Amino acid sequence: MSPPRLQLSGIVKQYPAVRANDGVSLTVAPGLIHAVLGENGAGKSTLMKVVYGAVQPDAGEIRFDGAPVRIASPAQARALGIGMVYQHFSLFDTLTVAQNVWLGLDKSQALPEVTARIREVAAGYGLDVEPERPVHTLSVGERQRVEIVRALLTQPRLLILDEPTSVLTPQAVDKLFVVLRRLADEGTSILYISHKLDEIRSLCHHCTVLRGGRVTGEVDPTRESNASLSRLMIGAEPPALKHDASHAAGPVALEVQDLSLPTSDPFGVALAGITLELRAGEILGIAGVSGNGQQELLAALSGEDVRAPVGSIRLFGQDIARHGPRKRRRQGLHFIPEERLGRGAVPTLSLADNTLLTRSAGVGRGGWLARGEVAALAERLIARFQVKAGGPGALAKSLSGGNLQKFLVGREIDAAPKVLIVAQPTWGVDVGAAALIRGELLALRDAGCAVLVVSEELDELFEISDRLVVIARGRLSPALPAAEATVEQVGTWMSGLWDPAIPVEGRLAEA
Repeated sequence: MSPPRLQLSGIVKQYPAVRANDGVSLTVAPGLIHAVLGENGAGKSTLMKVVYGAVQPDAGEIRFDGAPVRIASPAQARALGIGMVYQHFSLFDTLTVAQNVWLGLDKSQALPEVTARIREVAAGYGLDVEPERPVHTLSVGERQRVEIVRALLTQPRLLILDEPTSVLTPQAVDKLFVVLRRLADEGTSILYISHKLDEIRSLCHHCTVLRGGRVTGEVDPTRESNASLSRLMIGAEPPALKHDASHAAGPVALEVQDLSLPTSDPFGVALAGITLELRAGEILGIAGVSGNGQQELLAALSGEDVRAPVGSIRLFGQDIARHGPRKRRRQGLHFIPEERLGRGAVPTLSLADNTLLTRSAGVGRGGWLARGEVAALAERLIARFQVKAGGPGALAKSLSGGNLQKFLVGREIDAAPKVLIVAQPTWGVDVGAAALIRGELLALRDAGCAVLVVSEELDELFEISDRLVVIARGRLSPALPAAEATVEQVGTWMSGLWDPAIPVEGRLAEA
């Protein structure tokens, strides 16, 4: 028998506030897809960074193909045949896709050759990637595709995927799974981190469960249910959401009328005739493949882009088309972006200081800060939204992705907004945290807030939305009740295949 592709023994990693890995042992066989499952903050990402050489363990041993190794850097990991796709991407915004990929490869190939290889691999695996595009023009989903293509170009013997499908459509997920199964059949071992239990059960051959930095279980996921995996991961099943379908929506809170905007960069998406109504006491979900105008629409609605024609965006009847984000917040409109670090939070600031980005609690006359009030607000958010952190003074970058997401969502919900716009609310969070966030959004809606959710998680949109629309190529479909929509219909609309001349009832009947 061939030796294990990867064998970890007693891995320990201690940070000042937490022991991320506490004696973790794990074995990955050649040609198998091995899941690592755990709640946010369980130590999964830290463990993967140890394997990839981005983090050095304090204790323990790593063996690769049976030989003990010390992986001192990602470059050394790649030389061994280890590739990794991070949950938080490691791309240079000012460079093109091809330049970013080229930097991660040995320089035996010229940039034009790498560009051609990107096109070849992307086409072969059904991943839509444009090599010449600057990374700063890409959406989160598009950046994820770049990371996956970059990893595949190295022809890894061990591929680590950290939440690879968190911003992919169901169709794209199916294509990715075909790729992963083919890689496994060819002998590549895959370490697969995901909070999507259905994916783990359908894709993975084995599953290691982490909780609190320790291994708490080893199971065959194909013989488990979602409920049993949830119990292994978080100690319980997530609470059922209470969506009151009889809840009546109130007056129009946010209105967009025939909004057309040319793109501000050569690789963006122009908005064409966007019209929508968002009412108080409802959740309107926007579905769509990443890179179809979501970024541009959110920038116009949040106030980051103030080029909208006068009168095209109204908040409670008042024209806000030319108002910036701060003025819109004062009028009751809050926004949660999809990029956590860099836009939602400043990585090097504490959680307490990050509350000051959108909240005025603790800010006195003349701009003087009442530090105690600021820290108290952060402490309250940590407790209410079950954020695992070392207190208000913990740096934003020290939190796991899911815990930072809970904090950012909590920061805006706690402000009691009249209108809340949120992008990818549960991207990369575990089932327990996702249930908490979705429950808070439903409670906000029941309290009379108008909530607009942009998400590539169709299951999420069907679970919490009252009405659904689809965005494709900068156009918005008519709205339809979520209870009457189907996944197949929405998937078709995500390709832009709806006829504006046919009334919604006619399309539903045909579907």
